[in-house]
Amino acid sequence: MRQDPPQGADSLTVPAFSLPDALAAKRDPALIAADELFFERLSAHLAHTIAELELQRESALQQGEASGGENVERDMQVRRLTARLRTLRRYGIDLTLGRMVGPQTTYIGRLGLVDANGERLLLDWRSLAAEPFFGATHARPMGLASRRRYRWADRRVTDYWDEVFDGELAGQTALDDQSAFIASLGDARSPRMRDVLSTIQADQDAIIRAGSRGALVVDGGPGTGKTVVALHRAAYLLYSEPQLSDRGILFVGPHPRYLAYVADVLPSLGEHRVQLATLRDLVPEGATAAEANEPLKQTTRMVELIDNAVSLYERLPAELDWALDAADLGASHNEAREQIWQAIVDEVEDADELRPLFNRHWPLLDPATVVAALWTKPDFLRRSAPWLSDADVRSLQRADEAAWTTADLPILDAARARIGDPDSARRERERAIAVAAQRDQIRLVVDDLIASASFDEVWMLKEQAMQDTLLDTDALPSASPDSLAGPFAHIVVDEAQELTDAEWQLLLRRCPSRSFTIVGDRAQARSPFAETWQQRLSRVGIEHAAVASLTVNYRTPAEIMAAAEPVIRAVLPDANVPTSIRESGVAVHYGHVDELSSFTTEGTMVVIDEQPELTKGLEFDLVILIDPQRWSAVDRYVAMTRATHRLVILSSGS
Repeated sequence: MRQDPPQGADSLTVPAFSLPDALAAKRDPALIAADELFFERLSAHLAHTIAELELQRESALQQGEASGGENVERDMQVRRLTARLRTLRRYGIDLTLGRMVGPQTTYIGRLGLVDANGERLLLDWRSLAAEPFFGATHARPMGLASRRRYRWADRRVTDYWDEVFDGELAGQTALDDQSAFIASLGDARSPRMRDVLSTIQADQDAIIRAGSRGALVVDGGPGTGKTVVALHRAAYLLYSEPQLSDRGILFVGPHPRYLAYVADVLPSLGEHRVQLATLRDLVPEGATAAEANEPLKQTTRMVELIDNAVSLYERLPAELDWALDAADLGASHNEAREQIWQAIVDEVEDADELRPLFNRHWPLLDPATVVAALWTKPDFLRRSAPWLSDADVRSLQRADEAAWTTADLPILDAARARIGDPDSARRERERAIAVAAQRDQIRLVVDDLIASASFDEVWMLKEQAMQDTLLDTDALPSASPDSLAGPFAHIVVDEAQELTDAEWQLLLRRCPSRSFTIVGDRAQARSPFAETWQQRLSRVGIEHAAVASLTVNYRTPAEIMAAAEPVIRAVLPDANVPTSIRESGVAVHYGHVDELSSFTTEGTMVVIDEQPELTKGLEFDLVILIDPQRWSAVDRYVAMTRATHRLVILSSGS
């Protein structure tokens, strides 16, 4: 992992280029002299900028306590400065991705930088003006004459490759663009997803830059970079549509190992405003829920039965029926309970005498307790879901009411949304009391000021709105402690082909705008996926989803795909099997398990003999499969296509 350099290490005291002897021709000053001058200038600017940001951050941290609003603004400023410093310290001059030459020469960076004179040093890769750097092709050059991409190691350029769109520039460039790029795809992998920003291709960039409105499906087979596209798209949307920052973006991945693998991508783009989670993380019971395949619980209708179940607890007696109008539209069961009871207290003398009656007909509910009752009380389940057969009801019953499974999580989430947190009313009361106490104190201070002031402006503080700006919000009790409850402005879902209809309801609840990036591959679905994406999504409540397909495999060598393609075609003839653009020169090896100890690699290696699903979304230089004939065709296809260099298939049979 890259370590922060010591202060001042950004100063360029050695040449920026460190090209190996094999690339000696690329050292020609005619090719790199202009870049060397640019990197010297950029290095000096970065050293100055880091020093300035450190001073600004220190000044902000030293500010004393102020009013609530000012404290919030100060904390936001500190976070902004800290994030900017973190990115600048992490990279230095290797913030630079490349350059494009058109009417003028422009350098593209992970973020934008302007010097003290207002002159552009680096153009943010997400800006509209930077689009040709990623999107230009020979068929559509987008005004470019040439494009150069850099490869960095230890803050020095170890390779670069050029693409020329204007033949007159051929003598001023290193014309090995495709061979260098394709060779880079075979580099050894690491435990973290590799940084590929500088090599984003035109088909990927078009998807990254699509707007956030509605749902966009990124459909791509193994190695097409769909996860890369999804992560970069999250960073792009936050830049291009700043209003999304208010509610933020949620990125949902299949398992914790996968999230650890991709965790460094967004910070490497200077983006720290995206929350990463698995479906388990979204529900408190997810941490201990057992894996289970329970088809009856995977339908939208089973999530909707929660409304029926809770309605059975909302039966006010006739003499209190008038109070129902006091409940806000859309209020949860427990919120409505507080509102209705307050209306009764306001209108009825000796309302306390009605409390036992009210509690019986509209009790305070706990979401987990209600769901547990469905699986332990057959009569309750029958009344809540009259469409279930007696056999279905019996199959859903269990002895241990606290033994949650992954299939329970969407139902528990629906119950929490419909019923509400049983402690939320208490927290709201505590917050209201704290706000009232602060307002009383502020009012006393304002009255004293008005009594002693000799200027008219202080009378503005008589307005409640003005006084509320003085509230110390940091000192108030939190009203909602669950940061993953949403709503979010946009949700990115990777490996989306695995989601059940019930799990989609869990995500839709967190994104009422239906703004989604949905990433997946029907061919890698462990449950049958014969529908189109539009059919599947329409069924769960997402209408008019656009589909963008990725068809080029940048990861898996052609030798491996030739062996994997027949495996998936046998069960899904219309699978989106991508075309590999490189060969490794290494054939798939078939052998006996006794050979296992003889295989080594300089990069990453995985031996898969069970649980192939845990490798989904990951990649390794060497993949060894043990008895894959035991697995489904989909699991074999997924496991085979994790390999970036070599695939070994071993059998324990004779």
